[in-house]
Amino acid sequence: MYHSKLKSKELDTLFEAVLSLKSEEECYMFFEDLCTVAELSAISQRYKVAQMLKDGITCHAIAEKTGASTATISRVNRCLNYGTGGYGAALERNGKKGE
Repeated sequence: MYHSKLKSKELDTLFEAVLSLKSEEECYMFFEDLCTVAELSAISQRYKVAQMLKDGITCHAIAEKTGASTATISRVNRCLNYGTGGYGAALERNGKKGE
């Protein structure tokens, strides 16, 4: 069982709320209320970078296509290779390619 260093009652409550959402529409409504446009853009960009890295696309091509900085790409790559496995689980379950 995974034990996060970030574990808190507040995060537990947030994650329970996310897990309770039933549709893409509900996700849009919740996250638009919760996050700024910039925050959502950054989060979605990281996930896109993870998809592309998983597909074997080069750092240069990812930066060019997504506008992500090399620091962001490097951080996502480090998480994919040495992180908790969260990106991998989501990518595997989602089954979508990074294009």
